[in-house]
Amino acid sequence: MLSVKTVSELSSQGITPDILFWVGCAGSFDQRAQKITKSFAKILQHCNINFAILGTEESCTGDPAKRAGNEFLFQMQAANNISVLNGYNIKKIVTTCPHCYNTFKNEYPQLGGNYEIIHHTQLLNELIESGKLRFEGGDFKGKTITYHDSCYLGRANGEYTAPRNVLKALDSNLSEMKRCKSNGFCCGAGGSQLFKESEKGISEVNIDRTNEALNTGAEIIAVNCPFCITMLSDGVKNTNNEEKVEVLDIAELAAQALRL
Repeated sequence: MLSVKTVSELSSQGITPDILFWVGCAGSFDQRAQKITKSFAKILQHCNINFAILGTEESCTGDPAKRAGNEFLFQMQAANNISVLNGYNIKKIVTTCPHCYNTFKNEYPQLGGNYEIIHHTQLLNELIESGKLRFEGGDFKGKTITYHDSCYLGRANGEYTAPRNVLKALDSNLSEMKRCKSNGFCCGAGGSQLFKESEKGISEVNIDRTNEALNTGAEIIAVNCPFCITMLSDGVKNTNNEEKVEVLDIAELAAQALRL
C-alpha cells in the first residue's frame, strides 16, 4: 500500500517538506485520475524527494468556480487555501493538474498566495536532466506516441518542451498532431465545460480531438491533465478504439517504464 506523509504529520516532527504535492480534486476523487496520483507519488518516492500532501486540509483551488463566473466563491476557496499553505510556510508546490497549476501561478499571487509552482511534467523533466530519474528496459521503444497539449499548460503558460523531453527519454516515437504546441486544440473540458451539457454544434470537441490523435497512427495518446484523460478516453471509446489505443498521463508512462 502506498504511504504518503501529510504536511501536518511532518510539521508535528518539526519537518517542512521541500515540495508540497497538490493532489487536486480529480486526483483525489476521480478513480481514473487517482491512478495518475499514485504513479506520480511512486516516482517521487523512487527519486527520494522530500514531499508531502495536505490530505484532508486540501480543498479545491477554485478554478471551476472562477471559470464558471463565480468570482466570489473562487476568492473564498483561494483565501482558505492560502491561509493553510502560508500557515505551513509552503514555498514550492507541484501538481498533476494544469488547471491547479495555472490558478496557483497566475491568480493566487494577487490574493497573497506566492509560491513556486511546477507542473509534474516539468518536475519529471528536471529529475531526468539531473540524473535522478533514469529509464531502463525500453518499455516504449518502437511504440508510437502522440502528445496532446493541455490548454492550461500549453497555450496559457507556454510549456511545450518539458512533457516532450520526458517522452523522448522513454525512447518512444513521438508523432505530432497537426494542431499542436501554440496551435494546439482543446480537449473540450476547459472553462468548466466538463461540468455542463454540451452546447449545440455539428460535432463534439473531444471527438474531433480524438480523431486528430488517431490519425497520427499512435498506439498511445499521452496527456498531462486529468480533464484531458476523461475527454480523450471518452473519445477513444466513442470511436471504438479501446482495444487499439491507450490514453495515459505522462506520469503513468514514466512509472510503467520504471516498473513501479
